[in-house]
Amino acid sequence: MSITTVHIDRLEGISELLFESVKADANGRYRTAYYYRGMANDEYSLTTSLSRNFKPEKSEKKNKEKQKISESLEMHILENFTKYASIEDPTISESIWKAMIVGQHHGLPTRLLDWTHSPLVALHFAEDCEDICELEEEDAVVWRIDVRALNKKLPAKYRKKLKDNSTHMFSVKTLTEVAETIQEYDRDMGSKSFVTVEPPSIDERIVNQYAFFSLVPAGIKDLAQYLDDLKDVETKKYIIDKKIRWALREYLDQFNMSERTIYPGLDGIAKWLARHYYVR
Repeated sequence: MSITTVHIDRLEGISELLFESVKADANGRYRTAYYYRGMANDEYSLTTSLSRNFKPEKSEKKNKEKQKISESLEMHILENFTKYASIEDPTISESIWKAMIVGQHHGLPTRLLDWTHSPLVALHFAEDCEDICELEEEDAVVWRIDVRALNKKLPAKYRKKLKDNSTHMFSVKTLTEVAETIQEYDRDMGSKSFVTVEPPSIDERIVNQYAFFSLVPAGIKDLAQYLDDLKDVETKKYIIDKKIRWALREYLDQFNMSERTIYPGLDGIAKWLARHYYVR
């Protein structure tokens, strides 16, 4: 099945994205294991902030060399973050995964990739441009992955941990119980699988964004290619046509899905008002 691309050029087409995930579980409840990632340009790739933490070169060979260097610096980045962040959170050194999640939340380059359980939140991020003029210039994208199907690719001890806890995502605690170090995790995953982690609710932003992270192992160099190669797991790539993006942005405001709710606090209010009073 691999990656299915869906082009949405009418507002009515958004309903497929919003409601395709309605599936009854064993108890007759409408629950799903779909996660979404929205990006303001459909040409943006599924790359982590750690992978982006170097200047790209025209040469593919040089890019691979720089990528390798960036990965080798990962532990130094995390160790120093843990050292300096301890004054804010004395428990941060208890788990490398907690340090990574907290660091990602505050802008540290990590191997984590942000997702949300809410398609509306993903649509907000697809509409969230640094330059609002880009709403009329570029198509946006929302990626959808099926975590329950992806979990079937995990090594046995990871699948057992999920089953024992009746869940389809890991917490910091349960992930630490199966892999205490990054090196152990990379050995276990190779290039065949990755886990999804639910971050601790350290602030309202994580809660409001219904946030989750995929923990990309060193063996998966290109996540989109990995997903496309999985013939028994369907991933969807929703392309949001630029001609409907302004109207969609206005409807999201009516749904109370704006910077004001996504980023609780004065920063979110200021960002929301700046866009609300933007003159086209």
